[in-house]
Amino acid sequence: MIMEVKETTTAPTLPKIGEPAPDFEAKTTKGIIKLSDFKGKWVVLFSHPADFTPVCSTEFMAFASRQKDFEARNVQLIGLSIDSIYSHLAWVKDLEEMSGVTIEFPVIADLDMKVSSKYGMIHPAQSETAAVRAVFIIDPEQIVRGILYYPLSTGRNIDEILRFIDALQFTDKTGLATPANWQPGEPAIVPPPTTLEDVKKDEAKKDEYAEFKRWYLRYKKA
Repeated sequence: MIMEVKETTTAPTLPKIGEPAPDFEAKTTKGIIKLSDFKGKWVVLFSHPADFTPVCSTEFMAFASRQKDFEARNVQLIGLSIDSIYSHLAWVKDLEEMSGVTIEFPVIADLDMKVSSKYGMIHPAQSETAAVRAVFIIDPEQIVRGILYYPLSTGRNIDEILRFIDALQFTDKTGLATPANWQPGEPAIVPPPTTLEDVKKDEAKKDEYAEFKRWYLRYKKA
């Protein structure tokens, strides 16, 4: 009896929030780097579809113009696209001449798509040969803490990426959660109580909070 053997395909396992970020070794505009080289720093790993394209050019100049803001937060920027190192070097030089801003962060030349595949940056419905605009925020212990994905047509907002990092670092420091549209210096959310006894205790000391809307929504100044 001949049994039919069906081929099975396994979907790629992508990094998830709270899991270790996949390590890699890659050729970049700053030489060979490994993700593990940056342990102890926050990392923003971001991909772009291609060099010498208009939306990507605006993003790189925007990232470069805010490098000091990222450095102040102990953040290492790392760019990536499926282009050669020579293409990266020519494009970076052109962007610097155009903008007057030096691009100090490394840009990965991911021609073999090893890094972009590890991080799920290739979305075939958009392109099989270009990475979408992915952003991975990785903490000093090399744990994935945030993920953002944008289509090829939409440029990223650098202020929001910085705000995202501020919120993560603030929560690590204080244990408080950040509400919608939170900005540094604003009140943040106290984790809700988990027992009826604690609910009653909190309601008895409403005046201690910056704002007490409900037992499950209380604001505190950090």
